[in-house]
Amino acid sequence: MRIGELSRRTGVHERLLRYYEEQHLLSPRRRPSGYREYDEADVDTVRRIRGLLAAGLNTATIATILPCLRQERDRLVPTCPDLLADLLRERERITQAITDLRTSRRALDDVIAAAPADVAERAAAR
Repeated sequence: MRIGELSRRTGVHERLLRYYEEQHLLSPRRRPSGYREYDEADVDTVRRIRGLLAAGLNTATIATILPCLRQERDRLVPTCPDLLADLLRERERITQAITDLRTSRRALDDVIAAAPADVAERAAAR
């Protein structure tokens, strides 16, 4: 299938599919005309990429782990020995980012709570 069809079937814009190719997440064949030719399996690959991006992984990380994942029903299953350790490290990085964001939110809450009543009323009126 051509890139337009893959875009329609996955809901991912063509420019983003080209970006995935640049990041070595997709490897379409090229027709003699230069057009990209995608396989049926690429539909599932794009869905896996989207799921991993939604999980907070960046494209460089996804490029390294994608070959070590297989789809079983509605979940991804790691198939390479080192992958689980990498995923645990990535999970810890995300956990730390969440902790840092919560700390930042509490600091903002403290500043907001310190606002005089008249300033808070004017801000609420906007």
